[in-house]
Amino acid sequence: MEADFLIKRELYMRRIRPFIGTDLVKVMTGIRRCGKSVMLGLIKEELKESGVPETQFIAFNFEDMRNANLCTAQALHCEVVNRASEISGKVYLFFDEIQEVTNWEKCINSLRVEMDCDIYITGSNARLLSGELATVLGGRYVEFTIYPFSYAEFIELYKDIFPDVTDSVVFQKYLMLGGMPYLANLHFVEEPSRQYLTDVYNSVVLNDVVKRNKIRDIDLLTRIVTYVIGNIGTTFAATSITKFLKNERRTIATDTVLNYIQYCVSAYLFYQVKRQDIQGKRILSSNEKYYMADHGLREAVFGGNMRDINLILENIVYMESLRRGYTITVGKSGTKEIDFICQKQDQKVYIQVTYLLASDETIQREFGIYDSIHDNFPKYVISMDELDFSSNGIKHRNIKEFLLMQEWN
Repeated sequence: MEADFLIKRELYMRRIRPFIGTDLVKVMTGIRRCGKSVMLGLIKEELKESGVPETQFIAFNFEDMRNANLCTAQALHCEVVNRASEISGKVYLFFDEIQEVTNWEKCINSLRVEMDCDIYITGSNARLLSGELATVLGGRYVEFTIYPFSYAEFIELYKDIFPDVTDSVVFQKYLMLGGMPYLANLHFVEEPSRQYLTDVYNSVVLNDVVKRNKIRDIDLLTRIVTYVIGNIGTTFAATSITKFLKNERRTIATDTVLNYIQYCVSAYLFYQVKRQDIQGKRILSSNEKYYMADHGLREAVFGGNMRDINLILENIVYMESLRRGYTITVGKSGTKEIDFICQKQDQKVYIQVTYLLASDETIQREFGIYDSIHDNFPKYVISMDELDFSSNGIKHRNIKEFLLMQEWN
């Protein structure tokens, strides 16, 4: 059994468990290689433990060439119906990387209607359930986004392999390698890990961006993606990329730049964060920020994670906020900017991230961000400092401790 199974990924199982056995289609999406197939394995394990025999399972992985002849809705439907005819009782269907099947939603909906089944599907595209697809399934699905390992998952797995290392050493590894689950199988050794991450990145760009969106100018896409990777966590407009490309003698419309970035967002390579005017509570339409699904991919293909550590720490906190189910915006208050306003139902958390509170000036700047915010929601300043600089109700936390906290309150 692969090392990724050592982590039970309880954060996700807790959310999925109430829907196991129901007639809603369970859809898991996320960047390629983030552990979606592992989730299918964990669900199968739970079903077996609850007494469902494995003979009730029908599973397909559409990245497997042996299933290439099943990549149309009709062919897949025939195959499933044939196999299911030999099974009595409820059938459990698992479809991995379903986006490879043309018109897959028609097949899935038909199976859902015509047989007693429990359906689980995974896909590497955020548009999997957009528009028409959602209409065909008629709201009879529930979606879960799966992310690469959190720091909590990473440290658990790393210490399984290297029990004697300190938390600081583990965090340094996490800063460089990120949270792609398969790295545990490589024992987190730097060179093979970097090679693996480079291959994952190329696979995402080629399969989930170029091929899916029929992009012909791969050189242009590469330049745009490299620009965004180099500027994660930095506010910029598409026009700044257009100017950058003009300097490189590539003339391109701003709309094309935005489309290319959007394709990468749909492939879960990047996440876009809007800015919010705190006073007026309105979302500002210009100059978004982007973060990467996995900062280890950035180190592998672009390098400089330690040089840009401030941005990497932001990236880690942003992804952790997503994992915890928050909706996140960047807060703008006059000339000041709060890194993250995280909201979930009636909860709100403000988070400011910095590398080190190395001087009084830095402390004043990072804590002073909150001067104009007078509500009672938790306000954090996160850094790598070991000393506690909390003051005036603003909580300072070391980032390692913050990422392992059960609740941010």
